[in-house]
Amino acid sequence: MLKYLFFVLMLLPMAVVAQSGAKAAKGNPKGAAFGETFKAKGAMPYDQMLGRMSGKEKLTGKVRGTVDNVCQVKGCWMNIVSTQDGKEKMMVKFKDYGFFMPKDIAGREVILDGYAFYEVTSVDELRHYAEDAGKTKEEIEKITKPEEKYTFEAVGVILK
Repeated sequence: MLKYLFFVLMLLPMAVVAQSGAKAAKGNPKGAAFGETFKAKGAMPYDQMLGRMSGKEKLTGKVRGTVDNVCQVKGCWMNIVSTQDGKEKMMVKFKDYGFFMPKDIAGREVILDGYAFYEVTSVDELRHYAEDAGKTKEEIEKITKPEEKYTFEAVGVILK
């Protein structure tokens, strides 16, 4: 009997921790923070940030945008989109793979802290991202050219 009691007492803390983590990830509460903490005040809209980008310089700051999609393997990247039609998506990566986003936040607003920069993404990497996003084999095979675009490296994210 004592063995069973000891076993239950050993498992109880693990069950509590696992359950609390599942609730936080499942609920994705408004204001949830990932990575380094920062204040949302002063975040510029994604469209405004795009307007400030020119050439290949790095732009540091806070940006507010809408999540288009998230890596469905482990949440290791996401894309944000403009509120205006015809504007390009921006890939968001997380500094040093230091944190991941929930996979079910498409359509939600986020505030990012970090920097945007110009990058050339190889065909192999683009295909990898397409696979992570759940694209079909046919869609992945259509990727044949590297892509030049702005990317954002976030040190912190607030989920609105």
